[in-house]
Amino acid sequence: MDFRVGIGYDIHRLVKNRKLILGGVPIPYEKGLSGHSDGDVLIHAISDAILGALGEKDIGEYFPSTEPKYKGIESSKILLKVKKIMQDLGFEIVNLDAVIIIEEPKLVPFKIKIRKNLADILGTHLNSINIKAKTNEGLDAVGEKNAVSCWVVVLLKGKEKR
Repeated sequence: MDFRVGIGYDIHRLVKNRKLILGGVPIPYEKGLSGHSDGDVLIHAISDAILGALGEKDIGEYFPSTEPKYKGIESSKILLKVKKIMQDLGFEIVNLDAVIIIEEPKLVPFKIKIRKNLADILGTHLNSINIKAKTNEGLDAVGEKNAVSCWVVVLLKGKEKR
């Protein structure tokens, strides 16, 4: 059995006239995340963590923002493609731990729904997905409510098929 660890990070600006989507779940808020896609920092960080563990290219290379066909893409579709890459290489998720750094809104009411959605997309158990929400205590762009960032660590297991 081969075990692999990957880390992912993403940050996007909060802007008016966009929906706030985290883990594929719409979160009621006055602003949303900017980006070529739907701006879902959680799914982007998860995707990069998985790709990193596999020794693959990052999501910016698989889904470049210069490519019109990815304009407005739901990040859950990106994660489904990353999952296929992972499975094709013979790996599965052992566990995933994420920290979303956001001043507001509070994510406690949405954490279980986000975890369930991610477990469904990734085809893993709910208890293999952990989500934590933290603030930046008023510091930097995140603390000033101008951005949301996310860190993810993932552990994969499998037998490489390359």
